[in-house]
Amino acid sequence: MIIETLTEFLGWCAVINIGMLILSLAAITFGREQALKIHGKIFDLDEKSLKQVYLRYLSQYKILSVVFTIVPYFALKIMG
Repeated sequence: MIIETLTEFLGWCAVINIGMLILSLAAITFGREQALKIHGKIFDLDEKSLKQVYLRYLSQYKILSVVFTIVPYFALKIMG
């Protein structure tokens, strides 16, 4: 029962993380100009630096999602 519950939990966590990643990617892709203006003023960064920050954020979020939700989910699916 514990493994099934944990597998289901990690599966839903993976779905939510993938959804958040897609939502973040869409927001940064389609709202880039507004995001650059707002974040540029808040953090006092130029456009080039902000683009690097956005890319770093998306790549780190993807890696963390894979390592902490997707891989354990598949490992539990294989075990169960």
